[in-house]
Amino acid sequence: MPATMTNIMINAKQIYKSFGNLAVLKGVDLTVARSEVVVIIGSSGSGKSTLLRCLNHLEKIDSGDIAIENEWMVQNNADNQAIYQPDRDIKRICSKMGMVFQHFNLFPHMTVLQNIIEAPITVKKMKREEIIPIARELLQKVGLSNKENDYPSQLSGGQKQRVAIARALAMQPDIMLFDEPTSALDPELTGEVLKTMQKLAEDKITMVIVTHEMGFAREVADKVVFMDGGVVVEQGNAEDVLVNPEHPRTREFLSRFIS
Repeated sequence: MPATMTNIMINAKQIYKSFGNLAVLKGVDLTVARSEVVVIIGSSGSGKSTLLRCLNHLEKIDSGDIAIENEWMVQNNADNQAIYQPDRDIKRICSKMGMVFQHFNLFPHMTVLQNIIEAPITVKKMKREEIIPIARELLQKVGLSNKENDYPSQLSGGQKQRVAIARALAMQPDIMLFDEPTSALDPELTGEVLKTMQKLAEDKITMVIVTHEMGFAREVADKVVFMDGGVVVEQGNAEDVLVNPEHPRTREFLSRFIS
C-alpha cells in the first residue's frame, strides 16, 4: 500500500541519537504505512535496535521528529532540540505499539495465561473474564493452546518467544515492533517463531522487524531498510535491496549471508 498521510503509521524524520560521545543514529528517516511489513537489516552496532527503541520511547532522541498514526510524540524546536509531548500523551501514543525483544522477559512465577492477561488487566483495566477469551484466542494463533497452564521454565525458547508475541498482541496494538526476536534462539527453534510472525504479516498487522533472517525478510517484507554506521544506506522492496542492491555497502553486507 503506498504511504499517504492518512495511512502512515510511523513517520520518523532526521533522528539523531548519541550515547555520550558515541553517535548511534545520524539523521535517520523512516516511514511505515498501515499493514506494511518493514524489515531493518544491518551489522551489529549499525543503530537498528536503537532506532526501534526510540520509536516507542525506550530511548529519547537528541533531535528529530517522530509521529505515530499522525500524532507527534516528539518534534524539534527552533534550536533543533527534540521536545517531547507530556508524559501522559506519550504513554497513550506508545500504547499503540507492542514490542517483542530478543529475550522473552516473561514473569517466571506466572503461567503462560497469566503472563498474557497481566498487562491488559493492570494497564488497560480490562476485566479478567473479558481478556481470558482473547488470550486463549492468541495462544491458538501462536500454536500454544495446550500450554496455558505451563510456567516459562517448562517451555522451549521458541515457545517462550511465541508467548511473548501473544502477550504483546493482548494489548491490541496497531503496530508491532520486533527487535531481533530469534537471535537468542537455537536455529531449530527459529522457524516456529518466524512462522508465527509470517501469520501476523498475512493478517495485515503493521510490523517493523529488526532481524538477521534474510530468507524471512525476502519472503514477508514489503520494504527492506539497510542501515550501516547509524544511517539508512539503502531501502526499497525486498527484491531490489536483497537481490539487486545498488549500494556497495549493502552488497558487502549481504555477501556474508550467501553460502
